[in-house]
Amino acid sequence: MELKEAKKRIKELTEIIRYHNELYYNQDTPEIEDFEYDALMRELKALEKEFPTLITPDSPTQKVGGAALKLFTPVEHRVKMESLQDVFSIDELRDFGAKIDSSKTAFSVEPKIDGLSVSLEYEGGKFVRGSTRGDGVTGEDVTANLLRIEPIPKNIDFEGTLEVRGEVYMPRDSFERLVKSQELIGEVPAKNPRNAAAGSLRQKNSEVTAKRGLDMFIFNIQYIEGKEFSSHIETLDFLKDLGFHVLPSYKKCDTIKEAIAEVERIGESRGNLPYDIDGAVIKVDNLDYRTELGSTSKYPKWAVAYKYPPEEKDTVLRDIEINVGRTGALTPTAVFDPIELAGTTVSRAVLHNEDFISSKGICIGDVIRVRKAGEIIPEVLSVSLHRKENPPYEMPKLCPSCNSPVSREDGEAVIRCHNADCPAQLLRHLIHFTSRDAMDIEGLGPAVLEQLLDAGIISNIVDIYTIDANRVLGLERTGEKSVNNLINAIAKSKENDLSRLIFAFGIRHIGSKAAKLMSEHFLSIDAILNASIEDYLAIEGFGEIMAQSAAEFFSLEDTVNMIARLKELGINMESNKEIKGDIFAGLTFVLTGTLPTYTRSEAGEIIESLGGKVSSSVSKKTSYVLAGEEAGSKLDKANALGVKVITEEEFNEMIKT
Repeated sequence: MELKEAKKRIKELTEIIRYHNELYYNQDTPEIEDFEYDALMRELKALEKEFPTLITPDSPTQKVGGAALKLFTPVEHRVKMESLQDVFSIDELRDFGAKIDSSKTAFSVEPKIDGLSVSLEYEGGKFVRGSTRGDGVTGEDVTANLLRIEPIPKNIDFEGTLEVRGEVYMPRDSFERLVKSQELIGEVPAKNPRNAAAGSLRQKNSEVTAKRGLDMFIFNIQYIEGKEFSSHIETLDFLKDLGFHVLPSYKKCDTIKEAIAEVERIGESRGNLPYDIDGAVIKVDNLDYRTELGSTSKYPKWAVAYKYPPEEKDTVLRDIEINVGRTGALTPTAVFDPIELAGTTVSRAVLHNEDFISSKGICIGDVIRVRKAGEIIPEVLSVSLHRKENPPYEMPKLCPSCNSPVSREDGEAVIRCHNADCPAQLLRHLIHFTSRDAMDIEGLGPAVLEQLLDAGIISNIVDIYTIDANRVLGLERTGEKSVNNLINAIAKSKENDLSRLIFAFGIRHIGSKAAKLMSEHFLSIDAILNASIEDYLAIEGFGEIMAQSAAEFFSLEDTVNMIARLKELGINMESNKEIKGDIFAGLTFVLTGTLPTYTRSEAGEIIESLGGKVSSSVSKKTSYVLAGEEAGSKLDKANALGVKVITEEEFNEMIKT
């Protein structure tokens, strides 16, 4: 490759890697798998090695990928939190060993936990501060959230100063529970345990962190006063005695050959672990020799991380099952001969939609190649062997749950069932209806709704408002106090603003913002029932798709009958909009991320009640961006445009003023 061509490719790779660094480290929403990212980094390193004059100080190969988010107080690390150099072959491990003087040291080998790197600081035996790695020099103060992770010791039997480093992670069983709950309430499920752990720790509301079942493995002493050590293994033993969770399988190896054997052993057993690992780490054990070896600008020279390749296997596709979601979406799932992947048996994988199946040419009876994405979620990669006698797969024309016709709208990848009474959609629909941003009925969570359905107490949303307390008392795990609280919460929800009811209906393309616009424009449900598509298009912010979807829903006979029954039961059918002041008059706010105490709809209501406007996109005309945890591209755009970003605390101060 010529210099000019290399320069162009390095620039392309740098931009791609920076983009994925932002998604992975700062937003916890990666778009590619680790091995795909690693391939990009390897290509960039190879080009920089061949053309060293093209290496720049801000190259992704020279810097840690993360950054401290503005939502948390920055922490300057006392000791730089370095990343490790990744290697991908046994030969590279041997090369690493060849550079180490084996007469001066042994090696330590331990699994590489796939989590979020965190530092914990102790003074006089008390936990005083915890922070994320960030860019290695500056991280985020997440002490309040770390205090809610039960396995982290809050007090230790050591009176000196101690700073330790480890990985906050989400065990597989906690991850599976989280995904199940997210799917039930219609949220996009977390992609893998690492992203779920990072998102759970970076919460402004520590109550969320406390509920996620996080844990932490400590793997290094960053700084210590009051005790000295000669080897890394000694430090791990010391930390274990203090009550820290340390990796249960760390091992001392006298030679690089023994260390490589241990790496291979860990790889063979990784599927049986209750947590995710993405590799194994080999370190120089002698601490004085580590100091002698030193570090590059990015990596220590005394350690490497071996990354295991993703395991892929072929199997025969026996069937494609169809599941129906809350919005009526038909999702195909591959059912194949059981195979062992990463230590567990898998026999199913989501096929996403019709286009995914046709693009890969997937037919029942074919041999397909399957891997575990992120070591936990099975996915179909390709067709390894197609048999000519296997016909192309066709999605069903009728809903497998209710036998109603299904259809695919222009511009959409999914096929949907539009029957509002479809049994497969009922539970998810009820969960949405009672959720916090909708009718907000406390006590009617997924488990209780499922009980009520199974007992025949409810069969649709109208039945919620006819629940008999005596029938509920007969259910398992229900007491008089909890039932009374539930009945009171149902009664209270009758007074909700019309916008909440519209959102609770779960109309496609109509979110909470659009529901509020409808409520404020029409003021009553009767006006909505009599509205035409042209009336919807007159609403600022409404497009043809939203107008068509709303008009279709409110023209259905089932909808009209349902609304009539709800009205008879005393549910408010009018807008409660009230202007309380004008301190935000002329100001436009954009809301992003998860706020500590408000939902975004609640914050929006406050802004509008004080004369302000809420917009869905950031522009130069935006006055403020109110940012919470996991704020993404809107926060980035605000910073790029110089729009003022405020926290919920600053927002509350503005309201008081």
